[in-house]
Amino acid sequence: MRKTLLAVVIIGLLVSCNQSHSNDYQADLIVYGGTSAGIISAVQAKKSGKSVIVISPDKHLGGLSSGGLGFTDTGDKSVIGGLARDFYHRVYQHYQDSSAWRWQAQSEYGNKGQGTPAIDGNERTMWIFEPHVAEQIFEDYVKEYELEVWRDEWLDRESGVMKKGDRIVSITTLSGKTFKGKMFIDATYEGDLMAAADVSYHVGREANSVYGEKWNGIQTGVLHHDHWFKSDISPYVIPGDSASGLLYGVSAEDPGIYGEGDHRLQAYCFRMCLSNHPDNRVPFPKPDHYNPENYELLARVFTSGWRETFRKFDPVPNRKTDTNNHGPFSTDFIGMNYDYPEASYERRREIIKEHEEYQKGLLYFMANDSKVPSDVRKEMAQWGLAKDEFTDNGHWPHQLYIREARRMVGQHVMTEHDTFSESEIADPVGMGSYALDSHNVQRYVKADGHVQNEGDIGVKPKKGPYKISYGSLVPKKEECGNLLVPVCVSSSHIAFGSIRMEPVFMILGQSAALAASLAIDNGTGVQDVSYEALEKLLLESKQVLSTPK
Repeated sequence: MRKTLLAVVIIGLLVSCNQSHSNDYQADLIVYGGTSAGIISAVQAKKSGKSVIVISPDKHLGGLSSGGLGFTDTGDKSVIGGLARDFYHRVYQHYQDSSAWRWQAQSEYGNKGQGTPAIDGNERTMWIFEPHVAEQIFEDYVKEYELEVWRDEWLDRESGVMKKGDRIVSITTLSGKTFKGKMFIDATYEGDLMAAADVSYHVGREANSVYGEKWNGIQTGVLHHDHWFKSDISPYVIPGDSASGLLYGVSAEDPGIYGEGDHRLQAYCFRMCLSNHPDNRVPFPKPDHYNPENYELLARVFTSGWRETFRKFDPVPNRKTDTNNHGPFSTDFIGMNYDYPEASYERRREIIKEHEEYQKGLLYFMANDSKVPSDVRKEMAQWGLAKDEFTDNGHWPHQLYIREARRMVGQHVMTEHDTFSESEIADPVGMGSYALDSHNVQRYVKADGHVQNEGDIGVKPKKGPYKISYGSLVPKKEECGNLLVPVCVSSSHIAFGSIRMEPVFMILGQSAALAASLAIDNGTGVQDVSYEALEKLLLESKQVLSTPK
């Protein structure tokens, strides 16, 4: 009887011990974030012979690459190498199959890309694609490389990061799961792991004086692109009467002094996939809290003669678009995202919903309101949400375009001088080439009583593609020795405006994983990785580290 009782007690203790650790998981590398950078990081870790776990707050993988941004911001495609190029090669392979062209014959597709053809037959790459195609490719990576992915798992930002000295030991999610690793990668758009690990970061625009820049701080009076009010338009409810109050979306705050820093962020929006095929479009829905007065400023823009509504309905295959912001009043919800980077998960969900309501209301307004010119309404009637995209989310993108949130202040801060190739980068881990691009940051009232936007900047790198420093992926040595950050990289606001492109995030994700692998093999911190050894691995992985001859 005693032996039986003792056995029962022992079994009970074993079961209890087992249960207490049933939510503990371990791998060489822990990747937080299911973005394009996160999945590519994990693929490279597996290729390097390392165990890896991806923890994704999102159920859908790929971030913006599968969330509507199908008209890829590429810049100079010759500097996109490694697994990033493999992704675009897989897109190419998909569209070589005639069955991929369900709503349009391939011969009818205009093959328009950003500066070069969408389909590059010589390089066997394709840069323009439908959202569901991109998502399937990321899922193919998961299956092919047998990646362990935990979805809908959210970092406990208050107490979920366990550090011992300068090393992260483990991270815990809100569901109670704990993930232990030798190395960690923060691949989120927000930089939540980085922040929770007490790594230095910046939110907003630095003053030009901080890094000796020209294009970083407040840019009042600087009008690039075509996203500004070219006509004198009153911002007041009763035109010309300041006592009547401001129209929706116009700030009453002073815009600040040119060149100074501020807390403000460039605007977010959803990159929408629209269709004009009668059998594959869903009419623009009227949102629950629709208020046509929210779009009065746009009505006045139309009255001024503006007619560029459809300029950024960029074509992707199968009679669909990647529709982006264009003009003085468009899909960018200017000034409504300032608290997003530091906000709680609950508040972020509210901000995302506010953006969705605004953008759906904008579409409904343009398609139905009599204040919209009849020719615009007639054209809008041809469009709708793509029925075969985002089918579990009412055909609405599942990813808000977080153009910028936190940015690490790491071992090396990339600035406009680096993007202009005015400084020497001795430790490149990839290259960027896109223009230094910021969307509008605020909408304000000028001294003359008219409305204007501020913050939209577009400046090309002076000497073509530029090198991105390994030091921009790693924190300061004393802050954390086993974390790499390939998305919220260490850079100034305006330098990030060029770096923040999906192909670059994939490039940096792969490079981060290679560096993590080296650090594991040599038992060093990420700051002490031999660049000579890393460079060898990067080149073997077909990363591009200098402008091709």
